[in-house]
Amino acid sequence: MNCEQARPLLAAYVDGELDTVRMLEMEGHLPACPACTRAVRELQQLQQSLRQESLYHPAPAALRRNVLAELSAQARPEPKPAFWSWFRLVPALSGAMVVCLAALLAVTLNRPSGHEQLTAEIVSSHIRSLMANHALDVVSTDQHTVKPWFNGRVDFAPPVKDLAAQGFPLIGGRLDYLHHRTVAALVFQRNKHIINVFLWPGSEKNSAPSLDSVRQGFNLIHWNQGGMTCWAISDLNPTELLEFTRDFAL
Repeated sequence: MNCEQARPLLAAYVDGELDTVRMLEMEGHLPACPACTRAVRELQQLQQSLRQESLYHPAPAALRRNVLAELSAQARPEPKPAFWSWFRLVPALSGAMVVCLAALLAVTLNRPSGHEQLTAEIVSSHIRSLMANHALDVVSTDQHTVKPWFNGRVDFAPPVKDLAAQGFPLIGGRLDYLHHRTVAALVFQRNKHIINVFLWPGSEKNSAPSLDSVRQGFNLIHWNQGGMTCWAISDLNPTELLEFTRDFAL
């Protein structure tokens, strides 16, 4: 991928809307292109700025009353207009307006949900960790080595367990970026299968691990545990992956 091919895709890359192939091509292009890397950084900064709470303000009470009054007035039944009055309005409709409304509807219907975007990000991160030789930042089978490594690197303390006795040895961890924030990634192994566990703080109540979806041959399992949002992904079969997550969640 060169700059000319990359530029139109930068916004979609920052929003996590690229497919896996394009995402990997972009990941390969950015380290060698300062201009595109700078553009991505600016888009990410803009994205974070637009999410600031200071930009959002509650509507004034008077506006709320006016809107409710207008809705109430529109809810009252009115006589149906004569056919000729509707017919006279047809030429007034702009072709451009019709096209814009159709385009807006198409974008709204085809835009992936937040859940779909998150699972696509998880799959992409898992694939990158396998292809780009970046599965581990800290290499250790000792949970007492891996857990302290995250101190100062993330603003939370991820639960770290060694499940070697259950057949799922811990092999290390790393930092990753998902859901618009830095997350902890713990890496386990089952025979020749790599299991990535992504963790970050969440507000949902505890829930048991359950198979969320299967994407591109990878099984994704989601659960909530001790104030943490937890996702596990691997090409390991669903039965063994569920066994792993249940052992992790104990």
